[in-house]
Amino acid sequence: METTRKLIRKQSLEKLYKLLSETRKIYAPVIAADKQVEYKYNPAFSDITFDHIRSTLSAKNVVFPKVENLFTFTNSKTESTINDIDLNKIPEVILWGAHPCDNAAFDILRSIFCWDITDEFFSKRLEKLVVIGLSCHQSDDYCFCTSVGLAPESSKGSDILLSRLQNGDYHAQILTEKGNSILNMAGELFEPVSAEKELITEVKGKFSHEQVTEKLKTAFENPFWVENSLRCIGCGACAYVCPTCACFDIQDETKGKNGKRYRSWDSCGFGLFTLHTSGHNPREVQSQRWRQRIMHKFSYMPERNESLGCVGCGRCSSGCPVDMNIAEQLEALQKI
Repeated sequence: METTRKLIRKQSLEKLYKLLSETRKIYAPVIAADKQVEYKYNPAFSDITFDHIRSTLSAKNVVFPKVENLFTFTNSKTESTINDIDLNKIPEVILWGAHPCDNAAFDILRSIFCWDITDEFFSKRLEKLVVIGLSCHQSDDYCFCTSVGLAPESSKGSDILLSRLQNGDYHAQILTEKGNSILNMAGELFEPVSAEKELITEVKGKFSHEQVTEKLKTAFENPFWVENSLRCIGCGACAYVCPTCACFDIQDETKGKNGKRYRSWDSCGFGLFTLHTSGHNPREVQSQRWRQRIMHKFSYMPERNESLGCVGCGRCSSGCPVDMNIAEQLEALQKI
């Protein structure tokens, strides 16, 4: 559909939030007691932050939960009874105030979870999701969205994109039918667009993702991987904060005759991730696992999924306990 541009006053934004929260769950960023920015369900509007650069964890939990039940079962002496999860009970959720890098990640996750066989859990959660995004009006040295084809005001993945104005109000781009349904429901809160300037930060490019992808075609055995992974402790923090990492483990948990099968976030950076029952591990050292992370995001995914596995949010670098800055490594990789 054609994009519609509207103005929404700061006070009207609170009215919109309260109106939407009457019928749906809202997932929004707040500043926690430890000063970290985290997403919470249905926080008070006064607790929501509009000034964060990035949340500690991404917003992917709303479509790919940290832990998700796949089915429950009951065992008897002769058989097991399986009870499927009713996907129709997945609630409608509004993701409020997520930045363009996080919103662009949903298409990347779709390219993974719906690549060959459609993941019904992911698809239903995405179907029930409405994204009210927020353009970035500030950034830091970890941000590199422009290096991967995005921008602080990218509309990709948003149903409505808000951009702050100098006077504290917001321009609203209505981008999809989901966004248009909100406009139709609360039209009195939106006004004709103003000429006020939007506050958009600048993020300078640090590398060319096209050049990185091309370089990776011949870099598999390059000493670069050992030299640049010596600090890595394999903690998995980069995967857990990443908005596009989709590795998961599946476990069964039982208590008496009853049990459940669930999946939970995992990381290809863990030593056990590729360990075979035979004891063989095709990625037995950390340099191979670090190589896999970069190859997957910037070589395998562009080839197989026709999408990059990175949105340039900088979380993996800012959250790394040993300061392995991915943008700096990709810039160095470009030059080998």
